[in-house]
Amino acid sequence: MVEQVIPLKIYDSHTHLNDDCFFSDVPAYIARARHYGVVEMNMVGSNQVLNDRAIQLAHDYSGLHAIVGWHPEDAKNYDDEARQRLKQQLTDPEVVGIGEIGLDYHWDTSPRDVQQRVFEEQLELARQFNLPVAIHCREALADTYDILKNAHVSDFGGVMHSFAGDAEWAQKFLDLGMDLSYSGVVSFHKAEDVHEAAWITPLDHLMVETDAPYLTPMPYRGKQNEPAFTYFTVLALAKLLNERPQTVAEASWK
Repeated sequence: MVEQVIPLKIYDSHTHLNDDCFFSDVPAYIARARHYGVVEMNMVGSNQVLNDRAIQLAHDYSGLHAIVGWHPEDAKNYDDEARQRLKQQLTDPEVVGIGEIGLDYHWDTSPRDVQQRVFEEQLELARQFNLPVAIHCREALADTYDILKNAHVSDFGGVMHSFAGDAEWAQKFLDLGMDLSYSGVVSFHKAEDVHEAAWITPLDHLMVETDAPYLTPMPYRGKQNEPAFTYFTVLALAKLLNERPQTVAEASWK
């Protein structure tokens, strides 16, 4: 990573330095991110260990913030003890949202009825604590939409993390008051649905993310992702939208 870098101020809205592959060397990843202008990041949890680590990182490092919740893959382990622990964590001043929560019908690691129940419960917590939600949705757009609509998500707000639907679905979630966050997938040449969604996303409802260690953008696709690479997602979106990188970075930051 030695290329000329455009000076930008970037917010990686969804990343996982709390993951095992990063957790032992967090300062190095933060330093590389800042070299690329990525100076704020949300550490996103998904189970007890990763939620605890997200909060720890948010307290230990400036510019890092925590989002905590129970991922649909871990929904089967969301019991009363986990529920009480999550409620306690949501009072922490470094916690800025609930996530990642939602539905995953690709892996089906947890039964779908359990995923839906845990998703609905955490949306109710978002209402109680007045916190926005970070939504994981994989092969479950219709059910995710219905649950968010029934929960009146616009009352507390949220973001569709690594949005992967087409323009029609993008508009439906925008109409619910959601923001849409774009990952490295938007840099892929054949991701036509995502490109069409990005074209119709207003800048004031657009975010960028890495979802590191996953979804690495071009030109580093195939390598492990990291927060620094949010820079390349900003460049890809700017080219796609015919905007200046500074415009995309500033809009997503806001």
